[in-house]
Amino acid sequence: MSNQNPSAAAPANAESAEFESALDTEQTQIKSNITITEAAQGYLADLLSKQDTDGIGVRIFVEHPGTPRAECCMAYNQPGEEDSADLKFSYDSFEAFIDAASVPYLEDAVIDYNKDRFGGQLTFRAPNSKVPKVGADASIEERINYVLQSEINPSLAAHGGDVQLLELIEEEGVGLTAVLKFGGGCQGCSAVDMTLRQGVEVQLKQQIPELTQVVDDTDHTRTENAYYK
Repeated sequence: MSNQNPSAAAPANAESAEFESALDTEQTQIKSNITITEAAQGYLADLLSKQDTDGIGVRIFVEHPGTPRAECCMAYNQPGEEDSADLKFSYDSFEAFIDAASVPYLEDAVIDYNKDRFGGQLTFRAPNSKVPKVGADASIEERINYVLQSEINPSLAAHGGDVQLLELIEEEGVGLTAVLKFGGGCQGCSAVDMTLRQGVEVQLKQQIPELTQVVDDTDHTRTENAYYK
């Protein structure tokens, strides 16, 4: 499968040629992390063939990327509707266009089709849709948010809860403190201190060694949504 940038122009000199080469390399790497399985390709090709429109494809994007409300979406792409910044995936029977702003949130995404006795279902797994992977140069705040959103909040969601970073404080004699706020089923929960000390704090300190302290700044007098009261 090839990967092309519709907006890329032929290089006019050595400098622009070097830029084009770097851009192609970057896009190839991005493309290699987004997978549409053969089963999904076959399903989509059949679906698109029924639309009776030459050149129709699909457009893939993430709504509310980088938030707990992130939702992976796929829509028909009529010929000419694609954006020049989109990444284009060329398959045997159709083309898929990936919204440029959604690319970091679709790293390692897999679109698959699973047959069952009712016909089948298209599945979309995007582990980084709520928060993109962070690089080696990411700030401590970005790294904390990544751990919270990708590892801790999915576990808390089982009890209808979540936790977010309010601020980082550097205190003399104490070190770097992460101030957190719990919500949903964790707010006012009688087990929240155990969740903080034995779960959240342990995970954060293991992955963010710069942290010396994790504190809770939640108003736990509100217990209407608490999982345990």
